[in-house]
Amino acid sequence: MYKFVFVLFVGSFTLIAACNEPYTPKSKGYAVIDLPQKSYQLFNEPGYPYTFEYPTYATINKEVNYFGVSKKGDAWLNINFPGQNATIYISYRQVQPRQFDTLVRDAYTFVNNHNNKASFITDSVFTTVNGVNGVFFHIGGNVATSYQFFLSDSATHFFRGALYFNTIPNEDSLAPVNDFIFKDLTQLVNSFRWK
Repeated sequence: MYKFVFVLFVGSFTLIAACNEPYTPKSKGYAVIDLPQKSYQLFNEPGYPYTFEYPTYATINKEVNYFGVSKKGDAWLNINFPGQNATIYISYRQVQPRQFDTLVRDAYTFVNNHNNKASFITDSVFTTVNGVNGVFFHIGGNVATSYQFFLSDSATHFFRGALYFNTIPNEDSLAPVNDFIFKDLTQLVNSFRWK
């Protein structure tokens, strides 16, 4: 009986003593993201039917596999952003007769695969100062990819790109990096030329 009273007394005293400090909730925060200075370099490699500018803080990976099949000779590549944990996946197709509409439909299908998580999807048709035609997609919400695009001359070349992060999608926390890489995507598209 004395043990029970003693435990009750110690427990009550601890509870009362612990309540002397006011409670202050901690706000949620995100890590500070250090982003590098913008500077660009030219990608102009033999065997690739295109050139463009990409950031100096990104790396090009030409050893691309698509579901276990090597695409090295097909002019596919990945632009890796190691500091931002992101990759722009690039695919290239030489357009065969009556294939252009299928390639465009496939590009729209890849974008529409994010409909169940997307809060919005916008597409913008454009022609660059270099005479390159394309469509740029902005996908909002907690989606795996916020930006996709394709470029084509409608007869011979079809170039498609998609930005992905190697993390769980969170629109709020990825917003600064998405905005940062969006400027790099814009530079890539505006400097793009067919050889």
